[in-house]
Amino acid sequence: MSKLQQRLMRELQQNRNIKIVKTAEWCIPIRTVDVTYEPVRRSTMDVLMTMLLLSIQEADFGNVEELSELLLVDPLFIEDLMSLMIRVGLMKNEEGFFKLTEKGQQQLEQGIFEEELEVEASTLYFSPCHQSFLTSDVNNDEYDELPELYRYVDKEAEQQEQFDESLIIAALQEVDKEDTGNSQRIIARVVEVEAQQINDSPCLEFILYDKEQDILFVRVWNMLLNQWDHCLEQQLTDKEQLMWREQYL
Repeated sequence: MSKLQQRLMRELQQNRNIKIVKTAEWCIPIRTVDVTYEPVRRSTMDVLMTMLLLSIQEADFGNVEELSELLLVDPLFIEDLMSLMIRVGLMKNEEGFFKLTEKGQQQLEQGIFEEELEVEASTLYFSPCHQSFLTSDVNNDEYDELPELYRYVDKEAEQQEQFDESLIIAALQEVDKEDTGNSQRIIARVVEVEAQQINDSPCLEFILYDKEQDILFVRVWNMLLNQWDHCLEQQLTDKEQLMWREQYL
């Protein structure tokens, strides 16, 4: 018996009314999914950028010096900021004058500045049993030979290779967190999704009897998540509670 299993059994039996009537080990399939995506950095628009965009919206300016004189800001600061705004598509030079683009108008109204970043790549892990992405790495180092497959694996779902984009973005947002001050990275678009191999990830099952309440229930430790898995616990409770009573009581 593994040290982890022994530790969990001690934890579960801290309540003297709880008795472990059965333990089991099995695996859930985990699909590796490689994703490329476009992140953006979103921040509150600063005062100088707001004033520049408002000035260009209200009047025709053909050079940096005119804006510098109006806003009383060093031309170098104005030039650097305008170069950035042209690069990210907030404004353009049209017929000798600076003009706001539709994107620039929209961000000015929202007071939000979004800067597109380089395309990035990440590896996600999809569990057909959860119908969602799990955020830890697959790690089966403790096992020389993996246990049998979870008895309620949906074979059709196990072969799934197409994934809902909203699920992918939510999972990417979890692994791509960056929130500093008034700046935040968000996932703007999923570029490409490639389903790769399936790995088996172990879980530990404990069927428990509460003598005080006269009920049977299950706890499942998901070794991929390194925590109790309430989703799998609910699945087993829904499917097997009657059978447990007939078998163990």
